Amino acid sequence: VGTQKNRSRSIYLSRQVLFCLILVNVWEAISGQIRYSIPEEMQKGSIVGNIAKDLGLDIKDLSDRGVRIVGRGRTQYFTLNIKSGHLYPTERVDREQLCGQLETCLLNFEIIVEDKMKVFGVEVEITDINDNAPRFQEDELEFRISELAAVGTRYSLEGAQDPDVGTNSVQGYYLSSNKHFSLDVQTGADGDKYAELVLEKSLDREEQAVHDLILIATDGGDPVRSGSAQIRVIILDANDNAPVFSQPVYKVSVLENVPVGSLLLTVNATDLDEAINSEITYSLRKMKDKASQIFQVDSKTGEISTVGNLDYEEAALHEMEVQAKDVGDLSARSKVLIAVIDVNDNAPEITVTSAIKSVSEDSPPGTVIALINLHDRDSGENGEVTCSIPRNIPFWLQKSFDNYYSLVTDRPLDREQVLDYSVTVTAADRGTPPLSSTATILVQLSDINDNAPVFNQTSYTLYITENNPRGASLYSLKANDPDWKENARVTYSITEEDRSEVPLSSSISINSETGVVYALCSFDYEQFREIRFQVQAQDGGSPPLSSNVSVTLFILDQNDNSPHILHPSFPTDGSTGVELAPRSSEPGYLVTKVVAVDADSGQNAWLFYQLLKATEPGLFSVGLQSGEIRTARSFLDKDALKQSLVVLVKDNGQPPLSATATVTVVVADSIPEILSDLSSLSVPADPQSSLTLYLVIAVASVSCLFLTFLIVLVTLRLRWWRKSQLFDSSSVTFSGVPVSQFVGLDGVRAFLHSYSHEVSLTTDSRKSQCIQSELNYSNTLTNGPINEKKEGLLIAENSKNNDGNDAFGQVSFL
Repeated sequence: VGTQKNRSRSIYLSRQVLFCLILVNVWEAISGQIRYSIPEEMQKGSIVGNIAKDLGLDIKDLSDRGVRIVGRGRTQYFTLNIKSGHLYPTERVDREQLCGQLETCLLNFEIIVEDKMKVFGVEVEITDINDNAPRFQEDELEFRISELAAVGTRYSLEGAQDPDVGTNSVQGYYLSSNKHFSLDVQTGADGDKYAELVLEKSLDREEQAVHDLILIATDGGDPVRSGSAQIRVIILDANDNAPVFSQPVYKVSVLENVPVGSLLLTVNATDLDEAINSEITYSLRKMKDKASQIFQVDSKTGEISTVGNLDYEEAALHEMEVQAKDVGDLSARSKVLIAVIDVNDNAPEITVTSAIKSVSEDSPPGTVIALINLHDRDSGENGEVTCSIPRNIPFWLQKSFDNYYSLVTDRPLDREQVLDYSVTVTAADRGTPPLSSTATILVQLSDINDNAPVFNQTSYTLYITENNPRGASLYSLKANDPDWKENARVTYSITEEDRSEVPLSSSISINSETGVVYALCSFDYEQFREIRFQVQAQDGGSPPLSSNVSVTLFILDQNDNSPHILHPSFPTDGSTGVELAPRSSEPGYLVTKVVAVDADSGQNAWLFYQLLKATEPGLFSVGLQSGEIRTARSFLDKDALKQSLVVLVKDNGQPPLSATATVTVVVADSIPEILSDLSSLSVPADPQSSLTLYLVIAVASVSCLFLTFLIVLVTLRLRWWRKSQLFDSSSVTFSGVPVSQFVGLDGVRAFLHSYSHEVSLTTDSRKSQCIQSELNYSNTLTNGPINEKKEGLLIAENSKNNDGNDAFGQVSFL
């Protein structure tokens, strides 16, 4: 097939050359112009014409007369043989490259005869030969057609391009044989052929989902050349509406100096289908090669913009088609005409003739900030300039004279919200499209003292542990002032509250510059636990503005106080407390209770009791938290009458502090036994005091009298006591809380305390009541009256002699 085509081409060219040699037409106009016609692609060395014969010159005189060719272009396509007078081509002539789609393609040059000083014009017409086959831009075309498409529905096909002209260009289209589609070829007003795919038979996707067709384009040359493209038709469901453009022709005029990427126009097509079937894809068709490098269309939005530079001198009008295709390959086409114009190539000029550097934030509306002049070197509408500024700033433009504008304020300003404004002035002319330019004016705001300092918190709560070092930093208060410089310089001071109980001047201070609060003294939690004061923040403006904030300083406790023992109390006479425990007591019997307090607070005041030392280990126990001294077992005969206990009281601080209490417990079952056992207690003599001997004798006498009185009283009240079940028939015992206290003796029995207790005894000693007596027993007589006789009351006192030894306890019934 290839050999056959080459042979046909060679025969065709030979015929063309022979035809040109035999039928060379020479026209001689009044001006002396010679015209030849040759086909394109003529081989080098082929004869175009006989210049010597056509000019009437002798071949022998050509070199002598200085005959030569003067070309008008840079490339010399022809040469003159001086010997033969024949005109030959020196280059391969491609008509499509030289003249494109022009109907007539001419090459002009001059023949100069120097001895006669004559110039002859030569015009060579390049005729087209069918050296180009039609070619589709895409080798494969795909259509998606709904199976519901109606018979007779047309689908536009992309036309083939053939650089040849006339009959050598595309003359017809043919479709491969099939039973569903046919091809309809129409000729437009411009002579171009348009092919449409026509549905001849209803489609059934279930029967056949894809149809493969071949579209062939042929020209009218001899021999005929053709090009083909494959058409693949994919059958879809639904989509029975084709896109429709809003107008059949889109026209737009643009300046030749529009920047690359400028939006020229937006085409719009609508599809009555819904969802995905209404999605439209735009594309440009039937564009010349040069136009395809200048324009593009956004496939989604239909925006046509430039991708290259426009040149009015090269092409004043660009004509193309825009195609809108939906997902089902239903499409519509519309023509686009883009006219290129050249004007308005000067942008407006903005000149700020005068401007102030800063404006006070309290300036009234209408204050002039700057004076602006506008100028455009163009004329007419292209020289008419409008001026504008952004809308979201507190300024506006006021036209003052001709092309002068004033930039003025239109509302109050606030420097704390915006420090300065960068005002962009935009000037635009009325050209098509308009040109614009911008200028920036910086407007700075000067500050006034219109804001008081504001603390970070509405109130402050501070904490510090007692016994702090003097000068300790407590907290750094911070107040912010949105003003500037001196108006924002904040100083701090302390003001006392009316309810403050502590002199602040000697307790706390504040750094006036930094706001740091310091402690001037070492605080004591036990003296006061909080300090309330106010801090004032004042700026440096004129007049100054200030604000106050309340501050509460809480003193936190530290374990700096040892436990203080309340019971047994430390006697003022130097004696040691004595407690009574009946010998018949059961284990767990409450002998007494050590009571202590701690001046600290919280866990520093939690107290714990511990038996540190005892005469008989294991006989008594102490409650860890209650301080109650109870018997741990029953008393034995071998146990000593007098038991000495040392109780340790310790707090829960870190480190813990402690104190000790010494308790003396006397073991006896009855009062007579108490007296007899106590009288047998040995008390060391005090050689340092002679007064003690007389005191012992006096106390012994009084004790004997009291013992006699007690025996008589017990006899009289024995029956009544039995009825009230206070004592049993055998002896008097104490089974509850200790009901008496004894005073110390230094060899004698005496009452040394200046107070006494009344104890109400019942059958259950744990329910006895301890009442402060109204009588005052001492070693001196009192003038007070004696109270009424109280039945069943036991009165006792404790005392301690000077050397700290245990003394005798006096018990009496009233």
